[in-house]
Amino acid sequence: MRRGWQIAESAAFFVALVLAWEALVRLLHIKAYLLPTPSEIAVAGWLRFDTLLDQTLITLYEVLLGFVFAVIGGILIALGIFVIPLLRRTLYPLVVAFQGTPKVALAPLIVVWIGYGTSSKVLMSFLFAFFPIVISTLGGLSSTPPHLEEHFRALRAPVWVTFWRLRIPNALPNLIDGCKVAMPLAVIGAIVGEFVGSDRGLGNLIVFAAGSSRTDLTFAAIIFVTLLSLALYGVIEYAGRFVWWRGR
Repeated sequence: MRRGWQIAESAAFFVALVLAWEALVRLLHIKAYLLPTPSEIAVAGWLRFDTLLDQTLITLYEVLLGFVFAVIGGILIALGIFVIPLLRRTLYPLVVAFQGTPKVALAPLIVVWIGYGTSSKVLMSFLFAFFPIVISTLGGLSSTPPHLEEHFRALRAPVWVTFWRLRIPNALPNLIDGCKVAMPLAVIGAIVGEFVGSDRGLGNLIVFAAGSSRTDLTFAAIIFVTLLSLALYGVIEYAGRFVWWRGR
């Protein structure tokens, strides 16, 4: 019952916000090319729904590929940094330094190096999502409770058993949290890649609509990007329920 009331409150607030937006735009006579009403955005979205859906599927493919590569690469890098002291001293500072590099500035270079195809968008998605996976996995591996480590040593468990049975399960909740951060960033990365150089995808549609003064279609495409990000975040949130333990 309480959960139902919370959903109803959120829905009521959203409806009130949309109605206020509609009323203010009409009362102030704001031009549609500057700020369309929600009803105009809904009409544009309905009329171009097939196009929006097709472009969403293209962007979804790019995001999923980039995110999967980021998870695999991030976990492997984190494991290497944690296990091998040399990598901790050399590779880890490089990863941190690379995170400080503005990825948007790299997008034109990536398009020049790789081209306008899907690969450049997947790489942008990967670059945006990679760092949170590395940091969250490292944090989980490093935060194993000392008393549990002592318990495994008392049982004379081999190092690899301690790592597999204790450190890895302890790191999974942190990894899920990192994925929650990385997934929206993967969407942003793909959209940025489509902004810079692409002939398809939601990012390309936003650029095309804005350049044609179709602000209503631009908003509709932005809403689809938002819904895509929320849906993917929800999948990660649901998957996190299977990691029901906390290693602390």
